[in-house]
Order: sequence, then structure tokens, then C-alpha cells
Amino acid sequence: MLLMIRPAAFSLNAQTAVNNYFQTQQENEFADIQSKALEEFDAMVASLKAVNVEVVVVKDEQEPHTPDSIFPNNWVSFHAEGYILYPMYAANRRLERSLNIWSALPPMNCLFDLSHEELSNRFLEGTGSMVLDRYHSIAYAALSPRTDRKLVEVWCEKMNYTPVIFEAFQSVKGQRLPIYHTNVMMSVGSSFALWCPESIDNLNERERVGLSLRMSDRELIEISESQLHSFAGNILQVFSRDGHSNILMSFSAEKALEGHALDALRRHGEIVACSIPTIEQFGGGSARCMVAEVVATEG
Repeated sequence: MLLMIRPAAFSLNAQTAVNNYFQTQQENEFADIQSKALEEFDAMVASLKAVNVEVVVVKDEQEPHTPDSIFPNNWVSFHAEGYILYPMYAANRRLERSLNIWSALPPMNCLFDLSHEELSNRFLEGTGSMVLDRYHSIAYAALSPRTDRKLVEVWCEKMNYTPVIFEAFQSVKGQRLPIYHTNVMMSVGSSFALWCPESIDNLNERERVGLSLRMSDRELIEISESQLHSFAGNILQVFSRDGHSNILMSFSAEKALEGHALDALRRHGEIVACSIPTIEQFGGGSARCMVAEVVATEG
């Protein structure tokens, strides 16, 4: 099951744009951006349902103003034992936790709540900050202002995961700057792992991450930094109700991956590509950011 939040007031969030270099300056009227984002959102929901993926849609409200509510995977993650809440870098993104998603989901317990870490200016933005290998209990985390090393370690200790922590960068106007979220440079599925080794400048760290991925007995698919900038790393394996594997991505990612990488991904699932240019341009996130995987609770 996937949780998706239908936005009420989508726009460029100036509070996140300070270190999300995928966002671009707003030139359109707000209503135009919101209208286009809704069209893209609804079409993506329809595409997922067309391949029999279970999607729960919760509508955002006008108040409080939450321009990034379309990206729920940052403030909550779901696990077999329950859910976890996260501390958010941008103050206006913390308001997203007030959204009532719970009536639309199966009953579940809160495993722990890290949101109080905001008071100490320490952040960990869910499955944006951490790419989870749920099959081998490994959490990959690229450090950034939104991903605190200590909180990754705390999370892994509580969840009995092994942390693989590193630094990842992108070129912005001639500078190498931290990538804001790990899930734009890598994705781990059941039988594949897609990553951008070019973004890990430290060669020892690059080798360590690569070794961890290779030891998980998956097909490794490498992408370039140029492909990363088209959201080629922001993809997610999702399963239909009958267990059929699908690879969710945007049209821009599909175009960037055309060739060897896309052929490799097709060995692991049907490609479900969605046109979301407005969301990518102004939100600085892509298809993977728009969904939170709801894992069925045990018992």
C-alpha cells in the first residue's frame, strides 16, 4: 500500500530551497502551479492504480499552509511493527505532521518519535534521508543539513539496522554541495540497487557503499550525475496487489535512463513513468518522494 497526499496549496517552498538545489525559482502564478500539480498528482495516482497498486489518498487542507505536503515520506515511515515520526529541517514542513492520515490507514502504533530533535537543530527526514534495504536491514544515509549522523545511528540502533553513512555531493554553479536527500542518488529494490557513485567524492566511501550494495546479491545499476539531476535516482520499486513488481519513476527520469540503465531496470519490474514536471521543478522532488510505503502491521 502507498500513502499519497493530494496537495491543497502546492508551491515553491523558500524554506527548503536554501539547500535543495533541484528547486527552481517560482515564476508562475500560484494558482497555475497548484492546478498543474493537482493534474500531475491525479494522473500519477491513476497510473499506479492502473497496474493494480493499492493507493490511499489523503487530501491536504488549506490551513496550515504546507507547500510540501505532497512529499509525505519525509515526516513518517511505516514498518511491520508500526510507524516513526521524524524531525524536519524546514519549520513549515513540521506542520505536515498535523495532517490526519490515520483514519485512512490500518490501526498501528507509533514505534518512536524523533521530532523533538528539532529543538536541538538535528534533523532526519525519513526515507528521504535514509534509503532502506528492508530485506537486509541496512540504512544508507548521505549526510547533509537534513540528515544528522547521530540520529541515523539512533534510528538504526532502535530498528536493529546496520548504518552505511557517507557524504554525497552534486555540482551547483561550480561548487560541490551536499545532496539534500539520499533518495535522489540511490534506490534499493528487492533484486536491484541503482546508485550514482560519481556523487560520492571520497573514493574510500564510494568503495564502502559499493561493497555493501554488492554483498546484498543485487544487480547494481550505475547512473551518472547528469542522470541524477533528472531525478533518475529518485525511483521506487512498488508491488501490485498480486505481487507484480513495478518501478515507479518520472518521465524525466525515464528519459535520462534510456539505454542500458532502463533495460536493466526492466529486468526487475514494469516501468511506471509519470509526467510530473511542475512538481519536480518547484518541489525539488520526484516520484519516489511523493509516496510513503505503508507496510502491513504484524498480528
